[in-house]
Amino acid sequence: MGVGVGDVDGPHGAAVSASGFGLKGPRGWAFRSVDVEAEPGALVAIEGPSGSGRTCLLLALVGRMRATEGSAEVAGLSLPRKMSAVRRISALGPVPGVSDLDPALTVAEHLRERALLQRRFDGSLRALLRPRAERAATARQRVEDALAAAGLDLATLPKRERTVVRDLERPEELRLSVALALIARPRLLAVDDMDLKLSDQERATAWALLRSIADAGTTVLAVCSQAPAGAVTVSTGTAASPAAGSPAADGSEAGTDAEPAPTAATTDRDPDTDADPDTDAGADTHTDTDTHTDTDTDTDEEGPADAIAETGRA
Repeated sequence: MGVGVGDVDGPHGAAVSASGFGLKGPRGWAFRSVDVEAEPGALVAIEGPSGSGRTCLLLALVGRMRATEGSAEVAGLSLPRKMSAVRRISALGPVPGVSDLDPALTVAEHLRERALLQRRFDGSLRALLRPRAERAATARQRVEDALAAAGLDLATLPKRERTVVRDLERPEELRLSVALALIARPRLLAVDDMDLKLSDQERATAWALLRSIADAGTTVLAVCSQAPAGAVTVSTGTAASPAAGSPAADGSEAGTDAEPAPTAATTDRDPDTDADPDTDAGADTHTDTDTHTDTDTDTDEEGPADAIAETGRA
């Protein structure tokens, strides 16, 4: 569940810090020795080539993957101990294999589904007891605010809100994914492969969008191949280049993004995806689902509100 501006004390965005942060699976390190220091409302660029563990780091910082080394805090919540609490204040924008849009659904259907989930799993008893008309008006306002923040004008789409996702251009698809995430009013927004399949001009426009969201108070984490000027930059280094026939240090074969074989991992697989959420990294780890109770060090009790914590098809 995202937290609205009026629901938290102090800055809306979540401060993010990490020291010696790392994640290792049976086939090697996804990322290691990562240090982060970002204030609330910062734009954080996770920079590195494909195969360097960028997506694993992104998911670990928003409580979807369990780190195995070092420490991190998001809004004062320690990771990995408070993963479920971090999930409740964060949201995923586009993350391939985790929060993919359904290409057969229309824009309106995606927005309606997310708004209904938000209303159902808001977690506020006061909100659930409000008159139906008031709750519907609040949901419409959330959607309108999210679309405005993401810069998505439905009137410019080929069939307006009835446009199916498969007919969207890449920049429009990115904006829709971001809008869906912002409906929950998260304190931390995660975006993977920010510059994928974008021209130089489109990339600059996309960074301007994320910067405007950060300037409005929401901390933004974005995976990219090259960080823009002015962003807090976190580097995952370079992809491993092992000898032929030997596994890469990040668990993938040299020059490929191989999917790890099934094994007992350090985290639970997200129920929404059967694929490894990070094709960049070869460590055999999976995303934590938001609908279960963490059984080792995370003592937060899970509930229905966690169903809206994930973005995409939550």
